[in-house]
Amino acid sequence: MGNRLTALADALTRALEMVMVVCLAVMLVMVFGNVLLRLFFNTGIDLSEEIPRFAFVWMTFLGAIVGMRKRAHLGVDMLVQALPVLGRKVCWGISQAVMLVCCLYIVYGTWLQHEIIQGNASPVAQISMLWVFGVSYLTGTAIALICASNLLRLFAGTVGEDELIDVHEEG
Repeated sequence: MGNRLTALADALTRALEMVMVVCLAVMLVMVFGNVLLRLFFNTGIDLSEEIPRFAFVWMTFLGAIVGMRKRAHLGVDMLVQALPVLGRKVCWGISQAVMLVCCLYIVYGTWLQHEIIQGNASPVAQISMLWVFGVSYLTGTAIALICASNLLRLFAGTVGEDELIDVHEEG
């Protein structure tokens, strides 16, 4: 069962990475195309102001999920490295619990603002802003699930010592 969940999480992470690539490509093509149009033809595409910005929002929020899944976020580990294993587990558990609460607040806050966000339309594309900022539902839920899974593994005793320090220096 654990291998199936890991394979599913890996597949979902890969899908998110592909969506991030699409967001980056949309940003590149629309902004570069608009620059060329303005430079050579003294015109532009109105949507090329909004759509890349929306793609950037999605790429950032999806990147937070991928970063959390791959344990690639930045952190300061000077204090944690000096602690014994039990202290590292306590600190790691506290950090996972704090992140879980924050993610639940992200989802709850988005839910409280749902009607307002849904009722606002973007100025040029005239799409509901829920299509832009609704990604916070996905991000909050996904990171909350990762944190909850990490806490369950911590209480089950299956977290490895290498996972207790999330910062990995390359060099």
